[in-house]
Amino acid sequence: MSTVTVPPVLTSARDDAIQLHRAFKGFGCDTTTVVNILAHRNSEQRAIIRQEYRTMYSEDLDNRLSSELSGDLKRAVCLWIHDPAGRDATILRKALSGDIISLRTASEVICSRTVSQIQQLKQVYHAMFGAYLEHDIEYQASGDLKKLLLAYVGILRYEGPESDRMMAENDAKALFKAGEKRLGTDENTFIRVFSERSRAQLGAVSSAYHSMYGSSLKKCIFLNRLGLLFQAVKKEMSGDFEFALLTILQCAENPGKFFAKALHKAMKGLGTDDSTLIRVIVTRAEIDMQYIKAEYRKKHGKSLNDAVHSETSGHYRAFLLALLGPN
Repeated sequence: MSTVTVPPVLTSARDDAIQLHRAFKGFGCDTTTVVNILAHRNSEQRAIIRQEYRTMYSEDLDNRLSSELSGDLKRAVCLWIHDPAGRDATILRKALSGDIISLRTASEVICSRTVSQIQQLKQVYHAMFGAYLEHDIEYQASGDLKKLLLAYVGILRYEGPESDRMMAENDAKALFKAGEKRLGTDENTFIRVFSERSRAQLGAVSSAYHSMYGSSLKKCIFLNRLGLLFQAVKKEMSGDFEFALLTILQCAENPGKFFAKALHKAMKGLGTDDSTLIRVIVTRAEIDMQYIKAEYRKKHGKSLNDAVHSETSGHYRAFLLALLGPN
């Protein structure tokens, strides 16, 4: 569920474009106006504002925002201005062809999205950048991670709630044989099951695995980034491959919990991982942030809003808190 709040009496997109243009004029930028408008407009409304701005002033609002803003606020607003598919495409393009390649970021985005979201972002990716997502994955990734990501973006999985118990038990047996029961891991079996099964079916596989072998399937994946020790996917698997598998599994079971963990880790310890903070809040605000906030409070005993407030400042803080909605 979205946490973005839109005013009950909304100004026209034309008026919003005028107000934004005025905010850019003169010495410095009226950042408060920018935040107050854009943080309280949904995807469709922002798209119309962008069209109006281009028509009225013969320039892209995206480019003007990039030149007027700076730092973390600039990164957050320039990502937010897109629709969900455009945001995902932008993140993936930077992760796969930017100055610093981040297969971990690419894996998070790809492996946490539904089939319909992936199909849409693939189209937008090509329209925005003139490149195919599959080609960029092929070029930057390698080994088992490449096989998994290419399979995950290429296979049209079922998206409904039904699952097949017999198939789930067979998959659980196959995963047990491919992992805990053998010396060395049969990665191809994990790739096949995790890329071909729907979220509901993978949840059934996890339940069957627990019933049959007395341990959680999640505890079968060793993820060194989070410091968790799992068992069936052996340590010889690369960290990014492990992370991708765990992302698929956790998002099949409870995506809100997965992203709540990511946000907590981003704000834990000395310094804040603002890249993750921005990526998760901006991309989930219009999708399921209410569930993420609930999972965060359940786990940590305080609101996500309070955590973000204590780790950020200024207009950047105001913008993120606006996307999070009421405490």
